Amino acid sequence: MKSIELLAPAGDPEKLKIAIRYGADAVYFGGRSFSLRAGAGGMSLPEIRECVAYAHERGVRCHMTLNIYAHNEDLQPLREYIKELSDIPIDAFIVSDPAVIQLLQEYAPEAELHLSTQANTTNYLAARFWYDLGIRRLVLARELSLEEIARIRGEIPEDMELEAFAHGAMCISYSGRCLLSNFMTGRDANRGACAHPCRYKYRLEEEKRPGEYWPVEEDARGTYIFNSNDLCMLEHIGDLAKAGVTSLKIEGRMKSIFYIAHVIGAYRRAIDAYEAGEPFDPAWMEEMMKASHRNFTTGFYYHEPGAEDQNYSSSAYSRDYAFVGLVQDFDPETGLAVVEQRNKMVLGDTIEVFGPGQSGFTQRISEMYDEEGEPLESAPHPQQILKMRMMQPVSSGWMLRKKQSKE
Repeated sequence: MKSIELLAPAGDPEKLKIAIRYGADAVYFGGRSFSLRAGAGGMSLPEIRECVAYAHERGVRCHMTLNIYAHNEDLQPLREYIKELSDIPIDAFIVSDPAVIQLLQEYAPEAELHLSTQANTTNYLAARFWYDLGIRRLVLARELSLEEIARIRGEIPEDMELEAFAHGAMCISYSGRCLLSNFMTGRDANRGACAHPCRYKYRLEEEKRPGEYWPVEEDARGTYIFNSNDLCMLEHIGDLAKAGVTSLKIEGRMKSIFYIAHVIGAYRRAIDAYEAGEPFDPAWMEEMMKASHRNFTTGFYYHEPGAEDQNYSSSAYSRDYAFVGLVQDFDPETGLAVVEQRNKMVLGDTIEVFGPGQSGFTQRISEMYDEEGEPLESAPHPQQILKMRMMQPVSSGWMLRKKQSKE
């Protein structure tokens, strides 16, 4: 059986490094241009070069998104951009536009090409068509069932791989091919500038009653009529694998490192357990849900989604825990960790400390010091560096979280 690849989002160099520390087999990222997540910032060419080297030193593959649908004015800048990328050993490019495929084959002929979910591949004949054009991996449309995926797997060449989304936000439009953002805000989702109007709050206005707004459902706050729950297949790794999926993609280049650590860590454990023939541990789901999240759905994999897969009351996330610190270093002789503060902490706070592959431990903050070694009672200013006493050994990349008050 071929190993299942865990493919993690990497919106910037810090997120890439956290994804790798917490167990990603491969990462995907975009540049400053020509990616469908312009809001994620993207990496500069020097950052891409540095991150690819960092990942390859650790045996992790790098996939780069060039998945816009190009207009005429994009072609020459894209051509020049691909030339600049051609000497960076990127493992694969994620593409959707035939023009981009052609330019990559002309200027980066050794590049492996993966077809983006934006291309809406939903049948095996389309898969064969793309194979003949040089595509060696399909990122499947999110609207496919496991049964349909298995049929595609059985009808395509053996050396064509299937990648599918396993976790993250679901788009209301067909595989992300949305015009709503363009219509409402002038920001083109298919050129990387989506304003996410599917998460907006909507009310109904009757033609002859201007200024009188009615909830679409009886809720004084309005209703989020396009708002989907988030996809989660953590408990169903085996079903995806049996259908022929070899790469599990985690959505979220715009998510925080705190989110990435929880989600990648949980999927790493679930994949390893499945491949070792071990049972799923519900504790992994509980741990993952300590990061911000919406309600979960299994999407189209088992049935056509219905009302239970939509969230009509709010687009808000559940945020039970705050990310308060990132460990940079640890001195085993003194028991002091160097921590980059990410949220307010005070002496006496109860925190949970966790790391790659580790559920971690709970402790009270008994000692805190600033960079000069002066004692602190409170650390209210995020991003400062401080030192903190740890009950157990930790290492770089471990994180501190604090349960938030319900008040």
